[in-house]
Amino acid sequence: MEINYKNIRKSMEELENKEKENVKTDHFAGQDRQEIFAEVVRAGKRTYFFDVKSTRAGEYYLTITESKRRFNNDQGKFFYEKHKLFLYKEDFEKFANGLSTTIEFIQTGKAPEEPEPVAEIQAEKDPHIDVEFEDLGTESSATEDTEVKD
Repeated sequence: MEINYKNIRKSMEELENKEKENVKTDHFAGQDRQEIFAEVVRAGKRTYFFDVKSTRAGEYYLTITESKRRFNNDQGKFFYEKHKLFLYKEDFEKFANGLSTTIEFIQTGKAPEEPEPVAEIQAEKDPHIDVEFEDLGTESSATEDTEVKD
């Protein structure tokens, strides 16, 4: 199964820009949370829920829930084990990049190339700002460096 990374990013961007419509209210722990959009993905024994919700301030965030059906031998009953991840819109791009890179590695077995390090530009030493530890104990070295020479 091939994953289209551009569609993931596009979907996340659309979630950021989408107007509130078809809003449902979810009563949880005595507080109202706005559920904006929901997507369910069934994958074998697991089910993933992608829920877009709104904070009181009207900001969207994503809740990803993994749900697995388990059997409790002691009680003789089935139960659902759930794991949740909360993702806020300021982290969408970094999360999508990390997910994309990780999936690409799993599919290809090759780590992505690291970007070339940017050469740092050395600023001129300013004797008033750049003080060496050894210079702290001697007053004479500080005044010698700051004297104006003709």
